[in-house]
Amino acid sequence: MKAESSPFESSEMLGTFVASTPLLEESWRRCNFADSAAPMNFLADQCGEVGYVAFSGVQAIDWSEPSCGTLMALGECEWEPLFSPLRCDGDGDGDGDGEGTVKVDAGFLRLFLEYYRRWDFQNQELLGKVKMIILTGHSFGATTASLTTLWLLSNLQPVASPISVLCLTFGTPLLGNESLSRAILRERWGGSFCNIVSKLDVVPKLFFAPLTSLTPQLYLLLQFWRGAMASPSPEQLVGELQKQNFDEFFSNVKKCVQDAAQSEEGARNNLFWPLGSYLFCSEEGAICLDDATSIVKMMHLMLETVSPASSFEDHLKYSYFTRLLSLQFLKRIDINDLSESSSEAGVFLALQSSGIDPQDDNISKPAKDCLEMARYMGRAPNLNNAYLAIKLSEIVPCRAQLEWYKARCDESVDQRGYYDTFKKKFAVSKREYTIDMILFSLSTFWDKVIGMAARNELSHDFHRRSKWVNASHSYMLLAEPLEIARYYHRGMHTERGHYIKHGRNRRFQILERWWNRKVAVAAQEPQQNNNRRSRSRYASFTQDTLFWARVEEAKDWLKNAEEEKDPNKLELLLANMNSFETYTEELIKNKEVSIDVLAKNSSYTLWAEKWKDLKSKLKTGSRTWKRKRT
Repeated sequence: MKAESSPFESSEMLGTFVASTPLLEESWRRCNFADSAAPMNFLADQCGEVGYVAFSGVQAIDWSEPSCGTLMALGECEWEPLFSPLRCDGDGDGDGDGEGTVKVDAGFLRLFLEYYRRWDFQNQELLGKVKMIILTGHSFGATTASLTTLWLLSNLQPVASPISVLCLTFGTPLLGNESLSRAILRERWGGSFCNIVSKLDVVPKLFFAPLTSLTPQLYLLLQFWRGAMASPSPEQLVGELQKQNFDEFFSNVKKCVQDAAQSEEGARNNLFWPLGSYLFCSEEGAICLDDATSIVKMMHLMLETVSPASSFEDHLKYSYFTRLLSLQFLKRIDINDLSESSSEAGVFLALQSSGIDPQDDNISKPAKDCLEMARYMGRAPNLNNAYLAIKLSEIVPCRAQLEWYKARCDESVDQRGYYDTFKKKFAVSKREYTIDMILFSLSTFWDKVIGMAARNELSHDFHRRSKWVNASHSYMLLAEPLEIARYYHRGMHTERGHYIKHGRNRRFQILERWWNRKVAVAAQEPQQNNNRRSRSRYASFTQDTLFWARVEEAKDWLKNAEEEKDPNKLELLLANMNSFETYTEELIKNKEVSIDVLAKNSSYTLWAEKWKDLKSKLKTGSRTWKRKRT
């Protein structure tokens, strides 16, 4: 079955749920206990039908290791199958897939794997006893909770599991790059991650800066946090910390966060980037955002009003914030202060809750813009999906006309079939001219769809939704044979080369990837494999959209073979045609071709007859040559 999507459709729903249930306080209580225990500890227990696994924030990480703070491609890791649904192959290139190489911090991945290899981690019995499992962690333990959540979601995907998985982290560092964030959204797991972050906490912003420039002072901070987590009275440690000069350290982090907030989209895949929803909390309340770009901008704006000492201390104040959030999610303010516009009132409330002074124009104005952008980004993809769905319904008559045209060609007394009729009469007949205009309309629509997907204007899993994958594949089956016919009718193969390597439109390559992903997922589902049946009649459309391009290449091989004198070159041409013959025989046997392929005067039928004659001549010539030798 498909991966179970998150039950939360928006960050507001997730934030409200977390703040209004005991899950937040219960999660923090277990984090606090894990922090005060030995390093590399984790706590697993059950409360009713909810299971909790909390990871210690006191981790044995050697920050002098080059891998710490370094993004590593999951596809390069031998443990990549643990997270296989994330598709760590980096096959996307910004061309409509919206994907790239998924990367995570090498140090945090190594830390997770140390847990993964442990017997007590592998043999947890919670999954069989609970309906919901909460993975939680504070500080560097939060990254282990996030990776464990990804591992669980990846392994629960192929099975019909009724268990809900939620990751609640406190003061988490950044874990991976933008492609990881997008992959999580694509799998519809975004609502399974809620990161509680104090407005002042520096740790969630730390990995925007190169750790090599922060290492000496980072060691001091880690000692401070480690000691404070284990100490019931950290006031003395706070006093010691305040004696240190962290101005340069803090300025460096702030500058890097600012650079990230202003970065262009194409440059973000090599930066650390937020994943899931972020619940920013302050003395005044909280706001929840799920748009990663808005989260980074809000991080930057919040740092503008923070002193170094308070940003370090706030990493230890999550006990206070969880109690505060459990009492109220948004601060109540005098209704007379609100604008008559519900939109402006919502932004005003969000600013109050984030602890940003609405009267401070230097901070509040860009913060308002950021919140407006987050709101727009949250609803724009769904609106665009709906818009395209309407446009898709409007082009249904175009597809119907192509189907009608194919039926007329298949029934024609010329017995040429769909492909060869269009190739012969293209730009000559009025009917074929009309069909060419329809092809133009369809290609314009699908180019627009692919462009919107590439610009991230559609939902992240758009190219995996059955409605769109099936519609795009139907378009390919009908349109690409005619695109190939036009290409060869115009003789473009003599200028550029054959269609498959030199003439195929990028549109078809992208849509083919969409379809291949669906086929690959279906192949992994046992139920689908068991339900497959062999065809009892020929397909309505030839299932290989490149079939006629392969026929044109085979025709070229045949022509060259008839004239070739060099035995070595002839042998290669014959091998190519033998392979093509085997391929087509398999397609025909499985009835994966349309009847136009077998039409009396189709390009394929004529090629097959000439190929049969050539084999006969070669066989006869070989016998004559052998007799002469004897």
